[in-house]
Amino acid sequence: MEQLLAREAPAYEDVWAPDWALDVRRVVSRDRRGTGDPTLRFAEDGVWRTTTTPDGPATVRLTGSAAALRVQSWGPGADWAGRRVPRWLGAEDGLTGFDAASHPLVARVHRATPWLRLGSTGRVWDALVPGVLEQKVTGIEAHRTWRELLRLTGDPAPGPAPAGMRVVPSPEQVLAVTDWEWHRCGLDGARRRALRAVASVASRLEAAAHGADGCAADCADLRRRLQSVPGIGVWTAAEVAQRAIGCPDSVSVGDYHLKNLVGWSLAGRKTDDAGMLELLEPWRGHRQRVVRLLEVGGSMPPKRGPRMAPSDHRGR
Repeated sequence: MEQLLAREAPAYEDVWAPDWALDVRRVVSRDRRGTGDPTLRFAEDGVWRTTTTPDGPATVRLTGSAAALRVQSWGPGADWAGRRVPRWLGAEDGLTGFDAASHPLVARVHRATPWLRLGSTGRVWDALVPGVLEQKVTGIEAHRTWRELLRLTGDPAPGPAPAGMRVVPSPEQVLAVTDWEWHRCGLDGARRRALRAVASVASRLEAAAHGADGCAADCADLRRRLQSVPGIGVWTAAEVAQRAIGCPDSVSVGDYHLKNLVGWSLAGRKTDDAGMLELLEPWRGHRQRVVRLLEVGGSMPPKRGPRMAPSDHRGR
């Protein structure tokens, strides 16, 4: 691999030193759609990630340590993506107004996770495609469909990326997918229609995140624009806002598991979405931050009922 990297020099290269205890893999793992994700790979020679950019696709490789993180990128969007890495990893996230001491568990997990920052990729489309695929299905099914879609229509990653890495297909590529190809990917009709709907207005949605810094007004505006598209509801809009602009307060209302994670962790009981929001209210402005902390150190109620089984729409 090192010989291959030497033959194909990166278009952008820099070394960045964060001022906190950064753990790259743990920070970006939330954007990893299963171990076989074609857009994010944890390899022996670093963390590899593909992204779309305003200038075209890019591949980014992160190596080194928290004291000196080496950033290399390839492709037409190499400069844009490489310079964006600190924001990916949470360099612009702020804790102003956050009081972890409001709950002993939140305080304990916050102390134990100095690496946890809310990053922002600046790319709505990259978060929106997998977000639509994850609507109302199991993670196993969504990840399988994601891999199939990337293999079908995603372009190969620029540069010397690990084999099999791909770039999220463009809105034009998504709109060009035929019904039988969607069927081959295992995508049902409702998610097909939603994906086509967002692809037709992708440029306007992307513009909503341009220059956004994750503040409440930015988050609300992006979520409003997303929810104006048929097939995009509160849950998907929140998931995209969290990743694209690092919204610290956006809560994924409607999530199958989240309400019980919050309820059990903070109050020792199951709850519904309204109860979840009530429990998170003391941290308004940082509710997503608390959710992330609970995802790391919280707990779920004991599993006694049947699990939701994955579906395979390819045989229908």
